Amino acid sequence: MEKIQETVDFINSKTNNFKPRFAVILGSGLGCFCDGLDGINIPYEIIPNFAQSTVEGHKGELFFTKIDNKDTVVMKGRFHYYEGYSMDEIIYPIRVFKELGVEYLFITNAAGATNKNYKIGDIMMLDDHINFLGTNPLIGKHDKKGDRFPSMDDIYCDELKNLALNCACDLNIDIIKGVYLAVSGPCYETKAEIKAYRTLGADAVGMSSVPEAIMANYLKMKIAAFSLITNYATGVSKHIPNHQEVLETGQKSGKKLADLIKRMIHKID
Repeated sequence: MEKIQETVDFINSKTNNFKPRFAVILGSGLGCFCDGLDGINIPYEIIPNFAQSTVEGHKGELFFTKIDNKDTVVMKGRFHYYEGYSMDEIIYPIRVFKELGVEYLFITNAAGATNKNYKIGDIMMLDDHINFLGTNPLIGKHDKKGDRFPSMDDIYCDELKNLALNCACDLNIDIIKGVYLAVSGPCYETKAEIKAYRTLGADAVGMSSVPEAIMANYLKMKIAAFSLITNYATGVSKHIPNHQEVLETGQKSGKKLADLIKRMIHKID
């Protein structure tokens, strides 16, 4: 808590005590969310106790802005387990956001389709997830900020899922509900693994998002999460997945997802 308070104090000194109610985590190639927005950028490298984002497509800044005159903080890039970071480091920004006053968390990621009916560029709203990371950010001493054994029944808030569907209709954007499966990475999955994940009910697979969602749920935030389908998982098509196509699809199709989240923030009182 001393580290978190040090981070919060530093951020407040740079933002004149900005009080964000909304937070958005941007996945690979989704930096277009910030296009046209004014605000304050703080590089992770100068924020006390923050890790550094090392992956291409993750800029590594906190961006404090207003969306529809509502204070919002945006993570331009996240931290991944495969980068060698601990769970504590990965979810540290979520704990900081809670102390800053964040109530609503919007998580985005780039994901590979395991569902053969999905297309490149589709937006999948997470209806649920499967944690195959092999660990959990709540393991360890209980800090009593939330329940020791929190329910995961409504981790992706039904209220926000319904709002997303309504906003998508307003914007004439097609979205689909699906199950996201999180793996550690960094290698892409084998054909046999993807076949197994599909059997388990996974519609898309990725290497992020679940730790942040678990911690935000623990801290009683309302969560909406979206996957931009940027590639087909191994074996779904003959094409071999690669990170460059992930970034390119994010740049081509990310604006629809950005518009959807901004519309949702506009609709929340």
